Amino acid sequence: MRPGADRRAEVAALLDARARALAATTGLPPAEAGYRNLVLAGADTPERLTVAADLAVRIAGYDGDPVVYPRRITLARADGGWRVEREESAGGPPALWDLGPVRSAPGAHCLVLGLADGPDPAGLVPVADRATAAVSEVWGSAWPGRLLLELPATEAQFARLLEADPAGWTGMAAVTVAAPGAPWHTPADRVLVNPEAYGRLSDFGRQVVVTHEATHVATRADTRAWTPLWLSEGVADWTAYRGSGRRPEQIAPELARDVAAGRLPTALPADRDFAAGAEGIAQAYEQAWLACELIARRYGPDRLVALYRAVGAADGGGEDREQRLDRLLRAELGPGTAEFTRLWRGEVKALGS
Repeated sequence: MRPGADRRAEVAALLDARARALAATTGLPPAEAGYRNLVLAGADTPERLTVAADLAVRIAGYDGDPVVYPRRITLARADGGWRVEREESAGGPPALWDLGPVRSAPGAHCLVLGLADGPDPAGLVPVADRATAAVSEVWGSAWPGRLLLELPATEAQFARLLEADPAGWTGMAAVTVAAPGAPWHTPADRVLVNPEAYGRLSDFGRQVVVTHEATHVATRADTRAWTPLWLSEGVADWTAYRGSGRRPEQIAPELARDVAAGRLPTALPADRDFAAGAEGIAQAYEQAWLACELIARRYGPDRLVALYRAVGAADGGGEDREQRLDRLLRAELGPGTAEFTRLWRGEVKALGS
């Protein structure tokens, strides 16, 4: 065997052993793991070597496909072989265990991963289990019916896991993200929880937030780039508030105040209105909830679900986004966009009554 090939085989064997020991060394629950796409970047010195590889991790029972983390690994000579001196992210968000040792808390329908120096992940388990049950009541069994959550120790770590500016995510209690490297529209989605914003919520608020995010996981396969955010965020809030007994003005207090002050929206919220840190983002979510509440109350929850799935299943067919939505509203509900917006504005105006 050539020296370069011999070195590659030696490094590959070392990384195979490291992958097998991943759960024990990081605190992860049982997982399938392996390094692939190994590239020897070259020796820094005769005693040191840098390699690049993709670490693929699949948590049993939760990840439909492996989650892929590009890694940069520094090796050092030890006892005639190599040992891993340092491993770090080489692109994309870090893994949770890059931030510290992990501890896990399983539930009946969820798994919560936290950090040893952060909040106890067990506190999220009953909330997540209730969320999966509530979501399945609306969206059925088309999704796996289980939820994987990650709970970092600080808001700054939450932002790191999102690769985002912490200032833009202050006050955001949780967000659903697609697992890195997984194929498009797979169940390998994670709910990232902001421990500081989540910790400030009431028990009711926490349940609403986690159920909202669980709805995004359940509807991922039915969500496309052309799905308007007022619909995707609206169904998530509608599912979360369903059966809560809260009055509309309690669910949409900012919008109710705007109406009382004579400020009524003229159109359904645009996608840009939901951007983190956007002015009026609270009103955008409340407007979206009210639109979906209108559909569920006037036409029935089944029609709301059918509309959402129809929008996701539609192909282009030469239509632009607005034409497609108008056609599907007419097909599923009866009124087109203009008439539905008129009905919705009437609901908004009624908040001020």
